[in-house]
Amino acid sequence: MLQRILLPRKGEPHDVRMLYLIEAEQNKERLTWQDRVTVTVPAGAEASFQTYFNAFPASYWRRWSQLEHVLLRMHVAGQASIEVYRSKIDGTRVAVAGELVTDDVAEFTIPLSHFEDGGWLWFDVTAETATTLTEAGWYADRAPGPQIMPDGTEVGPFDKRVTVGIPTFNRPHDAVAALQALGEDPLVDAAIDAVIMPDQGNQHPADEPGYDAAVAHFGERFHEFRQGNLGGSGGYSRIMYEALGEGAAGAPESPFILYMDDDIAIEPESILRAVQVGRYARTPIIVGGQMLNLQERSQLRTMGEVVQRHDFMWGEAPHSTYDHDFAKYPLGFTGHDGDEKDPDAKNSRDLHRRIDVDYNGWWMCMFPRVVSEQIGQPLPLFIKWDDTEYSLRAGKAGFPTVTWPGVAIWHMAWADKDDAIDWQAYFHLRNRLIVAALNHDGPVDGIITSLRKSTFKHLMCMEYSTLAIQIESMKDFLAGPDHLFDILESSLPRIAAIRKNYSDAVVVPSAADLPPASGAPGVPTKDIGGRLAKIKKVSWLLKGLKHSLSKEDPRHHETPQVNLSPSEARWFSLSRLDGATVTTAGNNGVAYRKRDRELAERLLKETWALQKEIGERFADLRESYRAAQPQLVSRESWRKIFE
Repeated sequence: MLQRILLPRKGEPHDVRMLYLIEAEQNKERLTWQDRVTVTVPAGAEASFQTYFNAFPASYWRRWSQLEHVLLRMHVAGQASIEVYRSKIDGTRVAVAGELVTDDVAEFTIPLSHFEDGGWLWFDVTAETATTLTEAGWYADRAPGPQIMPDGTEVGPFDKRVTVGIPTFNRPHDAVAALQALGEDPLVDAAIDAVIMPDQGNQHPADEPGYDAAVAHFGERFHEFRQGNLGGSGGYSRIMYEALGEGAAGAPESPFILYMDDDIAIEPESILRAVQVGRYARTPIIVGGQMLNLQERSQLRTMGEVVQRHDFMWGEAPHSTYDHDFAKYPLGFTGHDGDEKDPDAKNSRDLHRRIDVDYNGWWMCMFPRVVSEQIGQPLPLFIKWDDTEYSLRAGKAGFPTVTWPGVAIWHMAWADKDDAIDWQAYFHLRNRLIVAALNHDGPVDGIITSLRKSTFKHLMCMEYSTLAIQIESMKDFLAGPDHLFDILESSLPRIAAIRKNYSDAVVVPSAADLPPASGAPGVPTKDIGGRLAKIKKVSWLLKGLKHSLSKEDPRHHETPQVNLSPSEARWFSLSRLDGATVTTAGNNGVAYRKRDRELAERLLKETWALQKEIGERFADLRESYRAAQPQLVSRESWRKIFE
């Protein structure tokens, strides 16, 4: 079994059910299911499994696996027509096979030859009588064979076994929920060799209701480690360290190590699918899970990402799409007639094209043991860019990363966080520069231009605390690689202390706790669209620059001019104000931003000088970071930290 046909959990709303099955609008009765793998289709009803979790991503299997065919198999109790389809790269549907089945096993053997650059497989059901489908799924026609390493040697074949690691920091409820989810499906549970949970906080899962039962379920397979707050890289590095048998856990030598965040909701089947992908791969690959939006659960946040070479910044992979809502635009929706005249028209065509990526986030990511043994541990970066760097390093060693459709978790979307301007901005910039030094071989000009553009945006938005900690990040990058382990645990407290000195970093519970806004007539708070948007914004930019160069009015430091939501807090609004509150992305308070021309000038001068120094010294820094990399990712270096 490569991929089971799954039904939604009981009680899921309609939009979430659309990730699993689509019931025809003309059906007089709904489909029913008592468990997640057995479904009854009423007589006369129709259903399609052309959905995110149940369609088969055939183009990925063709590109990365050992298989030339895939089998669709199910037990049919009753009489129903089973029709199998595939899609082309543009989403166009093509009939593959079909038959009327009566109380028998339906099986179809489908070649993967027509899926070079894209395409899915799926089936539809039309019930003549009430029909129950069991054991439905996509199967391999043979056991996995050996895999070819980059040096031409063979490894494997590998067993269906995995060690799952979940680092946690002050999310005891979420951590326990993740443990419970891992144990709820017998097939998933049977594949798990060990569960490793580094606990880095002061609110412990062990004190949470349900923890004891969840841990008892896994018995000797469960290993908890309490350690200082070493960030995501420290938590995930501990998992890899223990899973490779370097520590005290004595974990079994699983052929695969799977990372998961603690603040997620998981589809447990995704673990089995990732393991099967890893087992059937032609060469060892890192298998990434996609991110669904925890707040809008029918929404696929991202299909896959790359590092843009011109400025060494994250970006969407070619042909990918963000925030795709399957409840509004199912996998089979190719658009309406006349959409070609509307450049903003939505459809699902891009989801049928195979996406190639540079890396995958560690919200869910699986590593073959042979890869981790060869390339080492994560870098000591605390958070941000550690996942990117690991995949880039693996790619250089001949082990690509693949973000796999239908393997997914639900996670809070980035749009619901302020991580580009809060304390995490320090790690965003410092670690981006470190990873660029290790991997970027081209000119540094694009990176410096990107940094300067970002600097002016922060100034116009009165985000002075962000600039202050970015100054620290550049200083730490320029200091070289030798101190990275030394500041692994101390950077966050240092940055938090700096931010306390800036009003834009202080969250006030509500704008109602401040004087009523005095008003700012003529200041735009809504973006403009259309082909002439950039031209229209030129005047806004000139007015914003003129205002930013003038002396601020201190009255607006006591009484804000306006109260802005996150979507309204844009450069063209804030650059023409002296004081404004901005609601946090989490909607749990406001920050009072106060324009200070003297402070802005000082921050700009220091930032500009550091950016200039980075540009001038980047070639030498590149050499020093690359020379230090083997030591930074060695298990011996991490052993000293853990012990």
